[in-house]
Amino acid sequence: MKKTVSPDGKFIRVENENGPVLGLSADSGVEVLEVDGLYFKDLAKTGELLPYEDWRLSADERAKDLAARLTVEQIAGLMLYSPHQAVPASPFPPFPGTYDGGKTLEESGEAPWALTDQQKQFLTHDNIRHVLATRFQDAATAARWNNEMQALAESLSLGVPVNTSSDPRHSAESAVAEYKDGGSDVSKWPQGLGISATFSPELCKQFAEIAAKEYRALGIATALSPQIDLATEPRWMRWGDTFGEHTRLAADMARAYCDGMQTTEGTPDGWGKDSVNAMAKHWPGGGACEGGRDAHYAWGKYAVYPGNNFAEHQKPFLEGAFKLDGPTKCASAVMPYYSVSWGQDPEHGENVGNSYSEYMIKDLLRGKYGYDGVVCTDWGITGDHGEGVEGFNSRCWGVEDMTEAERHLRIIMNGVDQFGGNDQAGPVLEAYRLGCQQYGEDVMRARFEESAVRLLRNSFRCGLFEDPYLNPAESTAIVGNREFTQAGYEAQLKSIVLLKNKNALLPLNRAGVKVYVPKRHMEAKPMFFRTLEPARDYESVPREVLEQYFTVVDTPEEADVSLVFIDTPVTNPYSVEDREAGGNGYLPVSLQYRPYTAEHAREHSIAGGDPYEEFTDRSYKGKTVKAANESDLDNVLDTRARMGGKPVVVVAQLSNPIVPAEFEAAADGILAHFGVQPQAVLDILTGKAEPSALLPCQMPKDMDTVEAQCEDVAFDMEPYTDECGNVYDFGFGLNWSGVIHDARNEKYAK
Repeated sequence: MKKTVSPDGKFIRVENENGPVLGLSADSGVEVLEVDGLYFKDLAKTGELLPYEDWRLSADERAKDLAARLTVEQIAGLMLYSPHQAVPASPFPPFPGTYDGGKTLEESGEAPWALTDQQKQFLTHDNIRHVLATRFQDAATAARWNNEMQALAESLSLGVPVNTSSDPRHSAESAVAEYKDGGSDVSKWPQGLGISATFSPELCKQFAEIAAKEYRALGIATALSPQIDLATEPRWMRWGDTFGEHTRLAADMARAYCDGMQTTEGTPDGWGKDSVNAMAKHWPGGGACEGGRDAHYAWGKYAVYPGNNFAEHQKPFLEGAFKLDGPTKCASAVMPYYSVSWGQDPEHGENVGNSYSEYMIKDLLRGKYGYDGVVCTDWGITGDHGEGVEGFNSRCWGVEDMTEAERHLRIIMNGVDQFGGNDQAGPVLEAYRLGCQQYGEDVMRARFEESAVRLLRNSFRCGLFEDPYLNPAESTAIVGNREFTQAGYEAQLKSIVLLKNKNALLPLNRAGVKVYVPKRHMEAKPMFFRTLEPARDYESVPREVLEQYFTVVDTPEEADVSLVFIDTPVTNPYSVEDREAGGNGYLPVSLQYRPYTAEHAREHSIAGGDPYEEFTDRSYKGKTVKAANESDLDNVLDTRARMGGKPVVVVAQLSNPIVPAEFEAAADGILAHFGVQPQAVLDILTGKAEPSALLPCQMPKDMDTVEAQCEDVAFDMEPYTDECGNVYDFGFGLNWSGVIHDARNEKYAK
């Protein structure tokens, strides 16, 4: 036996000559068994080799054996997810943690990688084995924390390891719609729409392969991604995280992403120590939200299909994530969205959240399409609704009258395996008892084991039962290394779209260019959790970064060129004040900066209804909304006026499309991006790199065309035409020579 011990004496590695390396904690009580000249971990501490401990068997065989040995309480733990875990934990909300019996980290004197009181509790007493990680102090701390957590899990009954998950954490720009708080030292890449702007599934696969290496070095074995909803509704707040509205491009990106994440090279089935489970989301597609309102909130719970295009939204799953080119064959997990797919249940006629829908999960996903991977609900859908529709509450859409246990039972019997964001076993166990009364104990035990097999299989596939431990020095060397960081930065450059270049103004590659960049202002606005962010003034780009490229001046009058940075208009789709004044509370989501009155909106909403509303019509026709960043437009127009005919370049960050008509004539150059580091924009502006990206979306002529489009139909807006005669349609982009037309336009024609 070739055996090595870590420098601190805590961890042991045993090498198999013709098999995997075994990693185990010196204090867990787990020994190594020798059978037929090979070595195995005695996780059950029986002194004999059990099938689930035998790495020669398939992941499916091992998972079935272990599932049969688990108690109902242990299976319930597998079906749960921990709250968001920051390492080290803060004592403050939204996700607090304490150490050594209620102390802060500083008070306890513990190392930053120590387990919190809460982590010890949910691992030991709640049997939780799926942990959601958010912020890590650094890679070495993440590795040590992983080791502490795995050692504790290994010491417990049957030695089931932890499968740590992460929301996307590689975005080059931190301003994203959904709550994410990723590690600061991973390589930085464009987010979904930015990847799609390259029109290169090959680049997407490269990203996923690198992200998988960094994830495994941080102890992460499940990615809560990719987000492959068709983004057919341009006002949706999660639009920028998707791969866009072109079905084939989105499917190709989904396939490339899942292949890159899941594949370990050189293994028979593609699974192994380098694999990360991909959880494709959100089945059956959440991009058709009525009026652009998002289903995290009661006022956005409905997805509508006025274009009868429901089936199209499933294609990124069916033709992409479920149909991989690589040996893993299929995305190992799927997350349904919160939304109610309004009027799309022909079998039962129900309008309920997708995880609650027998038709969406049992009939379609499990039945018609035969999906046998893990299905995990989106976060926080089983609790009671909470007061009113305006807050950030539980999302039990359509089943508000059920008890929490009844909701769990309904979801389980639909074929869902796991409850995102739920960390309490009580309702799951109560659901089991209710199910035994309704269906019999044999049926419920079999149903629980079915989910246990799927969940355990994903951990077996990634080698977690053999060696879940990390070398902190190796993790530090992998995460955010020069090669990965450079690849991410090059991808950022390839994701920036040049929309306008009047009189060949760009690139600004002459020496000593004097540049003015106005400061920006954001009015107070609701944040993700609906708390109010105060008004603020801020710089678009730190001056010290600008000074690496230009001579920076303080007024337009001094400048040769002005650079004006803008973001997509930020509007609030629900107003408590409107409701209190006698309205229904619903406001338009606007893609323009000036106050927008929805004169041509839908007369009556397609969907509606909530226990806290005495009406079903959610129409916002005739209502007016104002963008919190209207001053972005003021900056463009005021700067143009003060430049005295000298050029103005607009740099637009697109978390959604915008209406260029408000500012295009005042700009000599326009760059659009989907979340990149400022240096990438400046490298394009100064000619250190040439723009090559194409619009992965349409830019609307005006808000009337936005109101006229169908939420579920792609490319049904009239795009904007600029003063140079260029149409800002899907696939448009410029380089220094003019309009780009290459093989990408042909392959992904609209």
